[in-house]
Amino acid sequence: QICLSLVKLLFYLAHSPLGSIVLLDFQPRQFVMVDGNLKVTDMDDASTEELSCKEDNDCTLDFPTKSFPLKCSVVGKCEGINEKKNLFNAYRYFFTYLLPHSAPPALRPFLSDILNATGDLRYGINETLKAFEKVLHLYKSGLYLQKRPLHLKDYIPLKGFRTVEGEDYKCWPSYSHLGCLLSVHSAEEAAAICNSQSQCQSFIVTQQRTWTGRPLASFQSGPTDLIPDANAVVYIKRSASSGERL
Repeated sequence: QICLSLVKLLFYLAHSPLGSIVLLDFQPRQFVMVDGNLKVTDMDDASTEELSCKEDNDCTLDFPTKSFPLKCSVVGKCEGINEKKNLFNAYRYFFTYLLPHSAPPALRPFLSDILNATGDLRYGINETLKAFEKVLHLYKSGLYLQKRPLHLKDYIPLKGFRTVEGEDYKCWPSYSHLGCLLSVHSAEEAAAICNSQSQCQSFIVTQQRTWTGRPLASFQSGPTDLIPDANAVVYIKRSASSGERL
């Protein structure tokens, strides 16, 4: 969410009515999240000036660990230098820390491609935004789950009940520090996640939603006390169930 919001912001800066805007003091502390969107807190160090040049050798974009040769345009300006400077800063301050984590395994290769392409400045901001939107579409639609074995058959659904909330085993990246609360596309994906965790014996898909509209599923080490809830379903692993529990 943070990286996508940042890319949308940089897309606007690259195509602003004032021209391509560069953030000269590009640091994480210069940004804040407002209603799920990343905002710049200080525009004092923003500039629309692009480096003047006479030849391509005048257009080297230097960073502490990398340098990029750019082209000198016919009007004597280094082509796209503001956009590329913003994008590489986004890569080194945000993408490298946030993109490799949290995504479902099937989507990680797509994020790795974005990471590598922006780290080498093979992508401009237009291509970067398009790549992020593709990953978001796959994530929200559940298309990344195609051709996977069915796991929900391994579970007994108990309709009209929910489990008692409390501290349980923890997983990463959980939305709750008390237990294992993860975003899923469906009960089928939740079953696959539960099967992949040795501690998990049951789960419930909650009514809570993330910023993408995906529900949160709570995973538990056993079918604990159940509470009547007409809108809920508890899924208990067949190997963990017994006639006495049911």
